[in-house]
Amino acid sequence: MAEVRTASGKGHDQDGNRRTFVTPEGVDLKLDIATVGERIGAFMMDLVLIVLTLVLFTIALLFILAGTGAVLAQALIMVWLLGFFALRNGYFAAFELGPRAATPGKRLMKMRVVSRDGARLRGHQIVARNAMRELELFLPLSFLGYQSAQGMASFATGLFGLLWTGIFAFFPFFNRDRLRVGDLIAGTWVVRMPRRTLSNSVAARVVSEEARYSFSDAQLSVYGEFELQKLEEVLRRNDEYSMIVVARTIRERLGMEDDGGGDHAFLEAYYTALCQRLERGMLFGKRKKDKYQR
Repeated sequence: MAEVRTASGKGHDQDGNRRTFVTPEGVDLKLDIATVGERIGAFMMDLVLIVLTLVLFTIALLFILAGTGAVLAQALIMVWLLGFFALRNGYFAAFELGPRAATPGKRLMKMRVVSRDGARLRGHQIVARNAMRELELFLPLSFLGYQSAQGMASFATGLFGLLWTGIFAFFPFFNRDRLRVGDLIAGTWVVRMPRRTLSNSVAARVVSEEARYSFSDAQLSVYGEFELQKLEEVLRRNDEYSMIVVARTIRERLGMEDDGGGDHAFLEAYYTALCQRLERGMLFGKRKKDKYQR
């Protein structure tokens, strides 16, 4: 389980956004909770994409309707309703189930969803947090829209719908972690992505990564073939969150400080050096299967 507590210090710590977030690997990511404004901004961007997709979907159905006449009108209306339901529910879940755990709006705002227990984000958490959005927002608004279209809306109905939506909409303002009800149930946070530090100058890139990083034999003997394979998987996936966790874990194990060269460059350099060392050992009949073998 992750250890989570409010940290004190500089930057975002001053407004209480930073949390000490210790992963199962023992790495403290010090994540910053996304503000309500950032979350609203990301949601509005996603909403624009959903509306544009819905408009294109509607135009496509209208073309089909024009070609078939009124015969399939009822069927196409049902298809539109099902498509709208699938779009507004599946859009968020599909993107957040991906390796970046973020919708396009969240990615533009440099945010992602993480599990509050420090483990990898699981599918049931994504489903739970997004299913609640239907109850929080879309269901009452759809009900009000239907009532208005049928001429059945009353002042009491409108007030009830607005109060229902308002309670859920303002919920993040009344808890320190800016949680929606969906986040509370699913055990998730929406956080700012940790920023990667860029090198001080472009000229520094002339120096090869192998020259930038130098590993001693003792540092390379820490890990074996199993860890090398896992490191290769991380590099192939190119998941920013995983690389941050793995790079910090390796640095702590090796007793190295972050030199600002970037996590991906550091992992590639260590992977290359470890691979060369293990290959040299195999030439002399020495194999190190994992970090536990001496």
